[in-house]
Amino acid sequence: MRFKRNKVWVAVDGQGLPVVDNGKVLIKYQLDQAHQYWVGQNGIYPLEEDGPLPQAQLNSDHRPTIDGCPALDAASLQQALRIYTDGACSGNPGPAGIGVVMLYRHHRKEISRYIGTATNNIAELEAIKTGLEAVRNKNLPVVLFTDSSYAMGLLSQAWKAKHNRELVERISRLVKKFKDLRFVKVRGHAGHPENERADGLATGAIQTAGNKAE
Repeated sequence: MRFKRNKVWVAVDGQGLPVVDNGKVLIKYQLDQAHQYWVGQNGIYPLEEDGPLPQAQLNSDHRPTIDGCPALDAASLQQALRIYTDGACSGNPGPAGIGVVMLYRHHRKEISRYIGTATNNIAELEAIKTGLEAVRNKNLPVVLFTDSSYAMGLLSQAWKAKHNRELVERISRLVKKFKDLRFVKVRGHAGHPENERADGLATGAIQTAGNKAE
């Protein structure tokens, strides 16, 4: 890519998007050089374009991470309210459920809810909305973890919603009420205990609803 008038190499995530941390991206002038630099996101451009890079808040292998969150150190993260969300459906669309795990200091809250027939994307968004709605103190620092690339794109990378627009708009209005809210993408089914628990709560809601219907 291009930084000022120089061609540079930019660190990207697994989806090929630039890794952005607090408005900065990681660059090297040469791949084989030892030095790397964090520079302002707005100063980086694709070689063939004139526009700035899209915003992304994803993991960087070049920065320390805690629970997949590069922007906070361990102490800061422990002071934040952490929300792990997941949506599931049996068929797409099909019977759907959501799971939410909320952690704040020594407090823990779990939500498992059947939401009827829905798509997987709707279930993921509903889980996020439910988690945000459950936060009473919007002044707290909040870190929300999701394994949904679809939700991350809509909520933190300015993707335009072609479907589920009303739901996305409701979440966007919720987001504006928070003083400090960060979205972090985690890998699904990768063994993260709280993400796995959120998945279990979502699938459990579907199973419970199915048992009641029999």
